[in-house]
Amino acid sequence: MPNLAAKRSQHEPVLVKEVLFWLAVKPGGLYVDGTVGLGGHSQAILEASAPNGFLVGFEWNKESLALAEKRLAPFAGRFLLVRENFARIRAVLEDLQKIPVDGVLVDLGLSSFLIEGSGRGFSFLRDEPLDMRMDDRFSQTARDLVNTLPAPQLEELIRAYGEERFARRIAKAIAEARRQKRIETTGELAEIILKAVPPSARYGRLHPATRTFQALRIVVNRELENLKQFLEEIPRCLKPGGRLVVISFHSLEDRLVKQAFKDDPRLKVLTKKPVVASREEIRRNPRARSAKLRAAERI
Repeated sequence: MPNLAAKRSQHEPVLVKEVLFWLAVKPGGLYVDGTVGLGGHSQAILEASAPNGFLVGFEWNKESLALAEKRLAPFAGRFLLVRENFARIRAVLEDLQKIPVDGVLVDLGLSSFLIEGSGRGFSFLRDEPLDMRMDDRFSQTARDLVNTLPAPQLEELIRAYGEERFARRIAKAIAEARRQKRIETTGELAEIILKAVPPSARYGRLHPATRTFQALRIVVNRELENLKQFLEEIPRCLKPGGRLVVISFHSLEDRLVKQAFKDDPRLKVLTKKPVVASREEIRRNPRARSAKLRAAERI
């Protein structure tokens, strides 16, 4: 029999009540969900802004976008979904003449669909092609990086974007393995990493491949570059008093968000410390354990 709690957690958006509170969602407001995913947060925002609130949603994975369209069908006429990355929110909103807005949300976590249903190798828990592209319009895949980057560059990538202390050992092991044959799947890469780290590091809370997979995904999808562009441009999209809410899941993202909020004179920080999930939510949805929400207001 399926694990219902686990199945529910795959499709449950994190920190929904907190998102609605810090966005200050109100009827008739104009909102942006910069990372629609399967539409969970978008649905909550549309419900809270009823009867006449409007939402513009951004999602660059076409399969996720199609699923979100179905989920949000009951709100027809009150939303518009765009296949685009959140880094281009300002340009798209200007084209649509939907600017300024009352609130913007981005959830930087990897959607459950990409992990469970995309077949693109985002998880080492299943053996899939080493792709990791959120948008198949990209040309470079994780397989390209693993098989072509010189070992020193691979080491730097894993260290910088995965914060992996065994980056040198892992990069060396990858370079040696690909001399024998190309590394094609997540299973092959995970096994190489597992053997590369010291025995004492193989059985901790995190699988040894976690940070390397994170690093590859970040680089393939230009995640930090997109986040930096978004943080620079998004205050111009907000009405005075408009709210910006960002949910991050790892320290690299959270540091960027924290610093941008602090340094931008257009923003007033609303959350001195990141808002985290309650014990009840974490029990119900383990994915929420790593979520950190920060909010700011347009001055």
